[in-house]
Amino acid sequence: MMMRKFTKFALLAAASALTASPAFADDLTDAISADLPSLMEIYRDLHSNPELSGEEVRTAAKLAAEARRLGFTVTEKVGGTGVVAVMGNGEGPTVLIRADMDGLPLEEKTGLAFASKAMAKTRQGNDTYVMHACGHDTHMTGWVATARQLVARKDQWAGTLVMILQPAEETGEGALAMLEDGLYTRFPKPEYALAFHDAAGAPAGYIGYAPGFALANVDSVDIQVKGVGGHGAYPHTTKDPVVLASRIVGSLQTLVSREIDPQDPAVVTVGSFQAGSKHNIISDEALLLITVRSYGDDTRAKLLDGIKRIARGEAIAAGMPEDHMPVVTLRETEFTPAAYNSPEFTLDMAKLFETRFGKERVVQSKPVMGGEDFSRYRRADENIKSMIFWVGGVPMAEYQASLTEGTKLPSLHSSTWAPEAEKVITTGAEALTAAALDIMKK
Repeated sequence: MMMRKFTKFALLAAASALTASPAFADDLTDAISADLPSLMEIYRDLHSNPELSGEEVRTAAKLAAEARRLGFTVTEKVGGTGVVAVMGNGEGPTVLIRADMDGLPLEEKTGLAFASKAMAKTRQGNDTYVMHACGHDTHMTGWVATARQLVARKDQWAGTLVMILQPAEETGEGALAMLEDGLYTRFPKPEYALAFHDAAGAPAGYIGYAPGFALANVDSVDIQVKGVGGHGAYPHTTKDPVVLASRIVGSLQTLVSREIDPQDPAVVTVGSFQAGSKHNIISDEALLLITVRSYGDDTRAKLLDGIKRIARGEAIAAGMPEDHMPVVTLRETEFTPAAYNSPEFTLDMAKLFETRFGKERVVQSKPVMGGEDFSRYRRADENIKSMIFWVGGVPMAEYQASLTEGTKLPSLHSSTWAPEAEKVITTGAEALTAAALDIMKK
C-alpha cells in the first residue's frame, strides 16, 4: 500500500490474553505448514531483492516461472511488469486473486539476516536504498502458497482462476495500468476479487475485515500560491505569498470541520509548505502539497471543489490581481479510489474465516483513511464481488507490550517494520485458498 495504510484494529484489546492457534487443523492447514520451508526461501529472496514501483522485473520473472511450473497459462508485461496467470478447470465462477510486488525507497534497519541492501535510482534520478517496508513480500509469498494449494486441489473446485501480480501499488498506478492493458478483455473477467494486506497494528495471524468502505479515496493536490516578492524590510511594496498561503492553510481546516457531515469521514492535510530562501526576502511564490482523503465520490468532489474555492477566495481577500490567482493542480495520475468490500460477500467470507481460524482471530475492523489501488478491480465493474482483508503481522509478545506498557510499534513504511512473516504468509494463504475453494466448490 501505499504510504497511507493501517492502524491498530479497534477491537483487538482482548488479544493480549489469547493465542493465535487455529480453530482446527485440516489437510489445508497441514499442507501449508509442510510447504513453509520452501515458501520461506521464496520470502527471504523477495525480501532481500526488492524493486521499486514499475521496475519489478526480477520479481515478476521469478514468480511467473513458479506459476508456469504449476501449470498456469502465464502472460508477462501486463501494464508494465504485471503478471497474469490463468487456470481453467471446467464450468464455474471466475475468481481473481491479486498480490502487489513493489518495494519502497527506504534503507532497511530491521537487523534481519536477510535484510535488503538493494540500491536503485528513483524516477528523479536519485540513488536510493530499496526495502519491502510494506509487506508486499509476504503478499507475494502467500500468493504462491495459494496457487500451489489450489492446483493441488483441482478436484475440489470448478471455474477459472486468474492470479495476478500487480506492479506499482505504492504509487497508485499499477492496477489501472493492468486494467488499461486489457486485464478484463484479454483475460477472463472475474466475478470475484480477493486480496490480503499485512497489518502493523494487529497480532500476527489475526484477520481483520471491514464490510463496505475499507480504505479511502486518496488525492494529491498542489497549490502554487503566487505573490509579488521584495525586501523583507518593506513588506508594503510586496504581496507576501507566505502570509496568503498561511491563510489558505488555516481556512482549509474548515472544509472538514464545517462543510462535511461530522459522520462522514474526511481528511485534508497540508503535508508540505515550501517558500522563501532567506530571512529578509519576501518570495514570489509558495507551494502547498496536500493529501485529501474521503470515502464517497460526492464527499471527494466537495473537498476538491472547496480547496479551489478557498484558495481563490483568500487570494481575492488579500488583494491579489486576477493574473496572480493561486494555481490548484489535482494530480490525477496519483488518485486512488476508495476500496469497497462487497458487504454481503465480505460477511460470508468472514463467517468462513471464523469457522476456520476461530472467532477470536477474525475481527471486524473500522475502515481506515489509508489507500489501496486494489479498489480499481471492483470499480471497473461494480458487479464484481470484492474483498481485501488484513492479516496481522506483529509478534504477540510485542503486541501485548504495546497494550500493557505502551510500547510503540513500528508502522508500515517504517525502516524497522519486520512482520512475523511465517504467520502472515500461512494465514493469508490459508484464508485465500479457503475462500476460493468455497466460491468455486463443486
